[in-house]
Amino acid sequence: MTPVLLYLHGFNSSPGSAKAQQMAAWVAEHRPDIEVLIPAQPNTPAAAWEAIERAIAEARARHDGQLRLGAVGSSLGGFMATRVSELYGCRAALINPAVRPHELLCDYLGPQVNPYTDERYELLPTHMDELRALAVPVTAPERLWILQQQEDEVLDYRKALREYEFARLSLECGGNHAFVGFERYPAQIIHFLGL
Repeated sequence: MTPVLLYLHGFNSSPGSAKAQQMAAWVAEHRPDIEVLIPAQPNTPAAAWEAIERAIAEARARHDGQLRLGAVGSSLGGFMATRVSELYGCRAALINPAVRPHELLCDYLGPQVNPYTDERYELLPTHMDELRALAVPVTAPERLWILQQQEDEVLDYRKALREYEFARLSLECGGNHAFVGFERYPAQIIHFLGL
């Protein structure tokens, strides 16, 4: 079976984000046998989920269905990676994950500019409905590893502690939403994911 790592970036981010590139660089140097997927997710939730499912389906087709999937998701990507874990039965590492993003992103409704792609779009109430529809209950917390920093300036880390209360947890003092020192973790993440 081919090991496949799916990295999911966050809101208003891209495959060029620092953590995505750190993860890909580590895998290229230390585990070139792992195929890395970092799909460029559209800026709206339903379209982003379609892109994620398409990336997984294409990987399955390339490997005749013989793949071992593991996911990593940052922020809103952590929310999406939770869904991947539940629907595809794989392990996932969630970095400062967004919890109940349909509530969180209400504060961001209106015109947006993705700083990575310069794409302009409008975040609408219908997109909050899409996020609500994508939410899944966590039924297998043992498949999840939460990496959380307390000084995340965007998300309240305590919400993730409650949402993922039986999952593996690495909680660090200090830090920020970008997760300071992420380069310490790729080897441990790959091991946890079973890749």
